[in-house]
Amino acid sequence: MLMYPIFITDDPDAEIEIKSLPGQKRWGINKLEGFLRPLVEKGLRSVILFGVPVELEKDECGTHADSDVTPVVQALKLLTKLFPKLLLAADVCLCEYTNHGHCGSKPDVFTPIPNHANGAPHLDPSASAKRIGEVALAYAKAGAHLVAPSDMMDGRIKSIKTMLIEHGYANRCGVMSYSAKFASGLYGPFREAAGSAPMAGDRKCYQLPPFAKGLARRAINRDVLEGADILMVKPGLPYLDIIQDCATLQPDHPTAVYQVSGEFAMIHAGAEKGVYDLRLMAEETVGSFLRAGASIILTYFTPDFLDWLDQEPLPN
Repeated sequence: MLMYPIFITDDPDAEIEIKSLPGQKRWGINKLEGFLRPLVEKGLRSVILFGVPVELEKDECGTHADSDVTPVVQALKLLTKLFPKLLLAADVCLCEYTNHGHCGSKPDVFTPIPNHANGAPHLDPSASAKRIGEVALAYAKAGAHLVAPSDMMDGRIKSIKTMLIEHGYANRCGVMSYSAKFASGLYGPFREAAGSAPMAGDRKCYQLPPFAKGLARRAINRDVLEGADILMVKPGLPYLDIIQDCATLQPDHPTAVYQVSGEFAMIHAGAEKGVYDLRLMAEETVGSFLRAGASIILTYFTPDFLDWLDQEPLPN
């Protein structure tokens, strides 16, 4: 049920603390076995990998998102050998690898739309979906059991599924779609961790507006039609109604929820101030996701739960 998000950087010997995410680090591939083996021995069953390139050159199209030297590809190949029973998911996006920090690609990515009333810059969804499909295929070839597109470009699920089918990976690698990903204020610590903040503008033009319940429902149904295997809602706590909608609309698909970096940091901050007990609040929030209908939970609390689940329950 619990999937642990971890950050992989291109410095193979890195072990860098992420200040805004208590207890979390950026890891180099040479450090992964020492970090993960104790967790696997405690019962860790699945991880999702996020690439954090520091030394690789970034460009308009995120060329290194799927190159042989990218940290996610290298980590997938390594972890497949080290932990053959560990489920490996890979986040699929371009923002960490593009020099503009947005989740799509096009050489003229910031060219104004011709004849648009305000000359607003735009991303090309078709070119972006194709590029996302290429990256997902590379991760599948490297050993990913799940690819998880977080970019929110229109049509990217169909693009990924088509590429997996055409190259013989559709029965080896599933698609966990960030179907209802909202333009939230809770992503700040993650963007520090992944180095993925946009250089200009924001992502409100392709992530969902916070009040867009109907649009979220449509996006969930659309992703199913395009071939998604698992549906995700992100963030978690402010969108419990959307989690419930997802589980109700598509009962034959697992519903996942991402307890995002801001939620995790916020719970830690409250515990540090003595507002509540850390474990009690972590369990209460995760319990709310389960109650709403989620069956897969991506959370930075996963290592803590591996210990807590073997301990006596805390009194309320």
